[in-house]
Amino acid sequence: MAKTLIAFFSRADENYFGGAMRYVKVGNTEIVSNIIKELTGADCFRIEMKEPYSPVYMTCIDEAKKHLRANARPELVSVPDSVDAYDTVILAYPNYWGTMPMAVFTFLEKFDFTGKTILPLCTNEGSGMGSSERDIKKTCPGATVKTGLSVTGSRAANSEASVQKWLSANGLL
Repeated sequence: MAKTLIAFFSRADENYFGGAMRYVKVGNTEIVSNIIKELTGADCFRIEMKEPYSPVYMTCIDEAKKHLRANARPELVSVPDSVDAYDTVILAYPNYWGTMPMAVFTFLEKFDFTGKTILPLCTNEGSGMGSSERDIKKTCPGATVKTGLSVTGSRAANSEASVQKWLSANGLL
């Protein structure tokens, strides 16, 4: 039986929403990941850095930019023992400087995704998927990387219809 894993990186605290800063207790990517979990019953894994980014948005984006420029691989709190039991991985993350947060690269590089299907999902406020789909293909040679879903972060709580359509198009519903 095919199994699906939702692996997601999400950040709460102060976030940018269509031109304004707002404090949130649950990050946008986590909101969408929870919708997917409810729709599919898939297992979930939260990608968390041992040293998280600042709760202050402007400081966070500076830290993320430094990580990107250094091609850093931040240490994670934990990683699953294996992803062997999964056929499909829904990889959900915010767009940080045109790609995934560097912690997502750390996660991906821990495993061999050969023969697996990866479905990228990127929350953003208008910057779309950036180069993340191409970056996943480079990082996970041997995986089938499908067309991702871009979700406007400030509309994450209302994204169920587009998420359902995407999951259905990819044979998960």
